Amino acid sequence: MVEIFSGLHYLDILGTIVFAFSGLLAASRKQLDLFGAIVIAMVTAIGGGTLRDLILDQPIFWVKDPSYIYIITVATIFLFYYARFYHVPMKSLLFLDAVGLAAFTVIGAHKAILLDLDDAIIIMTAVMTGVVGGVIRDVLVGEVPLIFRKEIYATAAFVGASLMLLGMNFGLSIEWSMFIAMLVTFGMRWMAIKYNFSLPVFKPVSHQD
Repeated sequence: MVEIFSGLHYLDILGTIVFAFSGLLAASRKQLDLFGAIVIAMVTAIGGGTLRDLILDQPIFWVKDPSYIYIITVATIFLFYYARFYHVPMKSLLFLDAVGLAAFTVIGAHKAILLDLDDAIIIMTAVMTGVVGGVIRDVLVGEVPLIFRKEIYATAAFVGASLMLLGMNFGLSIEWSMFIAMLVTFGMRWMAIKYNFSLPVFKPVSHQD
């Protein structure tokens, strides 16, 4: 059990860093200054987990452990100045976003599982943890959030979290269930990016009088 929590902590750190990087890259497209870039990176990295903890009435993770704030700040400053001298492809934003989505989806699901919540709440918590940071990021930089477009985004988190629960219900260890959930969530998101897969758009039939 100690190994699981240790692994989850490092996974959480990984998700925090890559989401911070995706927030910074989004900010760079709007040519924000360093302070603005840190703000965007911060809300991208902690937005989903903050809302999750508030709704579950749990201690907010970055208040309980302020090291997240320092990690995000240092990582953002590093990439901010690195990008001034070396080219960072904009497609990296989508790749990093996919990695962060996968990591935060299983983190959110695991936290709800520990609270012995209903399966539907577990899945909702997983999706919320994975996508809310990106929603806040896109709103702040003046773009339509990915989950409101045709993108396969929240759907990937939903499928990943569902498979995590399904695996555990069929007797798989939590480690393997989380690994499969991460792999599927990332795979669905990255394949959608690479091959331009998307969900159908609602287009009601127009009737002429």
